[in-house]
Amino acid sequence: MKSMLALAAVWLLSLPAMAGTYAQTRYPIVFAHGMFGFNNLAGVIEYWYGIPEDLRANGAQVYVTQVSPLDSSVARGEQLLAEVQNILAISGAAKVNLIGHSHGGQSVRYVAAVIPGQVASITTVGSPGFGSPVADLVLNINNISPTLESIALGALNALGDIIDLLSGGQYTPNIQASLTSLSTAGAAAFNASYPAGLPTSSCGQGAAVTHGVHMYSWGGTSVFTNFLDPTDALLGLSSLAFFGQPNDGLVGQCSSHLGVVLRDNYDMNHLDEVNQAFGLHAWDVDPVALYRNQANRLKMAGM
Repeated sequence: MKSMLALAAVWLLSLPAMAGTYAQTRYPIVFAHGMFGFNNLAGVIEYWYGIPEDLRANGAQVYVTQVSPLDSSVARGEQLLAEVQNILAISGAAKVNLIGHSHGGQSVRYVAAVIPGQVASITTVGSPGFGSPVADLVLNINNISPTLESIALGALNALGDIIDLLSGGQYTPNIQASLTSLSTAGAAAFNASYPAGLPTSSCGQGAAVTHGVHMYSWGGTSVFTNFLDPTDALLGLSSLAFFGQPNDGLVGQCSSHLGVVLRDNYDMNHLDEVNQAFGLHAWDVDPVALYRNQANRLKMAGM
């Protein structure tokens, strides 16, 4: 009996240490934000709400990058590449694990294609690998009213300017370049140059490893997930562009597929995927836990 109690005591004492290393990957984890994204706004609002802190508490070395809130996939990829190279130099790490949300998925794919020897893995979350009908719809406003399109694009660029200013003011946002890249045609053009990890069959899985880079993805297919979250209403409007097809409000279910598809139908909308707004999400899924589990998956794979 005493020996059993002693073993139980040892197990209980070991729990904090176990929790502290659960996400301790071999290589640093680097986050890449999406369209209208940022590191933090005025030092107050985090894009990856509570996620980096949780990973660090569980042993991970985490870096949160910032590129232009609005620009083409290639331009944002080049900006992320510069950040990753700085992180490699500062950390002394041989490689990084890249995680990109939304348009950040194209950014991490670009970096993995340019410097595959320095990227252990990429994980895309709610990323429109095959484009979004929402971008198509906005770009097609010109066919209805060029004036209306000019007003809409001007307002979106102004929002990009505000986000850029509040998060450091380094870039000149370009909404036209963003929307073109995220359109169906723009995504196809990008994919022709950077096809690694994309499914070759409709709504299938892609290659698990390409040029030594491990590839994963996940996404959601819910829109209204928390009645306290006012952003759900905005995503409800944008989801109309999918005409009933499963989506997270901005990205279709199958468009989010890349590499090993961990799951494509979480009860999350596009902002829930980064634990926004301020942690308001569906009761049955914890976005923070998904990133923690992914870090552990990478750790167990030696990355």
